[in-house]
Amino acid sequence: MMRITDHPVLGPLENKEVTIQFNGVDYIGLENESIAATLLANGIRTLRYSEKERKPRGIYCGIGHCYECRVTVNGERSVRACITPVKDQMIVESQGFQS
Repeated sequence: MMRITDHPVLGPLENKEVTIQFNGVDYIGLENESIAATLLANGIRTLRYSEKERKPRGIYCGIGHCYECRVTVNGERSVRACITPVKDQMIVESQGFQS
């Protein structure tokens, strides 16, 4: 798998593996990499669905400006996945319409 090893906002990443849950499924990430990077490394491209048109949304800007990657983390809605580091046992859920 390809991974970012030195994020421009989050800094250098650890090699320690952590487990997060996304929509009820466990995935392996690297400690302190972004949620978006962990999910992308595990083949997850759709992070949420748009409210109005119910279209899939994922990583767009990757630096926290656009809010396209909003997810719910441990019950907190609208967390930006591209700039939020993963923590072991984190529960992440997509927002909006799911088919």
